[in-house]
Amino acid sequence: MIADDDLAEDRQAYLVHIDHEADITFPAQQVCDLTDGLYLVVSALSRSRLYHRIKRQLPPGTAFLVAPLAGAPKFKGMSRGALAFTRSIWPPNP
Repeated sequence: MIADDDLAEDRQAYLVHIDHEADITFPAQQVCDLTDGLYLVVSALSRSRLYHRIKRQLPPGTAFLVAPLAGAPKFKGMSRGALAFTRSIWPPNP
């Protein structure tokens, strides 16, 4: 799910991994569920703010990661639509 409070123009793409089945509301403009527990999240929040907003929604002790991405990741075998989502953020070079 996506929260409505992330409407700023400046945005950053993050790779988020959550080692728990949880219903997370991502404070983000766009979210792609790549595979179980692995997400590509586009948010105007800083890494720290995104991390803490996710952390507050998880049970104590849940392992998770929030890492900023400088460019499009390479991947194989992810969910349907993941490549199109990625290309919408980082259009291929002509």
